[in-house]
Amino acid sequence: MGGAVGLKGTDGKEILERAISLGAKPVAPSRAETFLSELKTIKVNIHLKVGAGLLGEEETRNQDYEYTVYGVQKKETSPKDTVAVAKEIVVDGVDLLIFCGGDGTARDVLNAVDRQLPVLGVPTGVKMHSAVFAVDPKAAARIVSRFLRKQLPLWEAEVMDIDEEAFRKGRISAKLHGYLLSPYEPSLIQGAKMASPVTESELRNQAAIALYIIENMIENYVYIVSAGTTTRTIGDLLDEKKTLLGVDLICNKKIVGKDVNEKQILDAIKGKNVKIIVTPIGGQGFIFGRGNQQISPKVIRKVGLDNIIVIASENKMKNLKTLKVDTGDPKLDADFHRTIKVLTDYKIEQKVPIE
Repeated sequence: MGGAVGLKGTDGKEILERAISLGAKPVAPSRAETFLSELKTIKVNIHLKVGAGLLGEEETRNQDYEYTVYGVQKKETSPKDTVAVAKEIVVDGVDLLIFCGGDGTARDVLNAVDRQLPVLGVPTGVKMHSAVFAVDPKAAARIVSRFLRKQLPLWEAEVMDIDEEAFRKGRISAKLHGYLLSPYEPSLIQGAKMASPVTESELRNQAAIALYIIENMIENYVYIVSAGTTTRTIGDLLDEKKTLLGVDLICNKKIVGKDVNEKQILDAIKGKNVKIIVTPIGGQGFIFGRGNQQISPKVIRKVGLDNIIVIASENKMKNLKTLKVDTGDPKLDADFHRTIKVLTDYKIEQKVPIE
């Protein structure tokens, strides 16, 4: 829930309440239903075993599946409920355990399941560094289809998570918590996030990209600048302190909005000419939908797809054959299925397809 309001996650009751006070809306229910709706197209007899109430029952009932319920329906749920329901389902037995959430939920499932059965994540969180997630809900359904037809092998997928409090302060403190067995389909699994190497050539490359961006900034335009080390270099060269893990606004080469949320972005760009600057996540290739949910479908539509600038170092692009989007809006995601130019050095671009 914390993505659009810029909270970088909602692990813990206090931060969840803060997200709600800022107007955050649950993302998991609609994405769960997108997954379940797509799963209906699979010509396989499926019986679902689901958590009570908010833990899966409501979405399953809405999609008219046959199902068995585990646990007790509650108005508020916690990680303990996730673990308890997952343990019950493991004991009863299933072919595949599917969860909707982010890295925090992946850790809960790891605690309950370990490597007793295959697991697949439907991405609905803010932090998704783990390798157990499909690239989006529809991709998850396609993985299930192939897995149930015994067309996919299993692999040990990393379960990673970061310290949310440190993350909000601009520091990444990532930890490997273990591995889950998961169906392996590399084109539909997001993979683990890879950090870019901090080398002299990498820093020079990032500086050259940033310099070209700065030289071509248009007066009175608002630039929505996403998270990342490459985008942060733009702030460094402007002598402006850009947040590493947040979204900032730059106008006339000055930061005019720091670590902004969706509402602040929409308010700031009213009646303005706007461009978005993003950099893909290393190893995954996402330019929207991972770590920058503040740049929401509503923001992207207002700005327009033709006003999106993608930047990435040459080293990062060596490991990325395609880019990905997972905005939460299937129609908008489909509009992105095109080739886009990626600035990889001073005045150097390469064309890369978006899946």
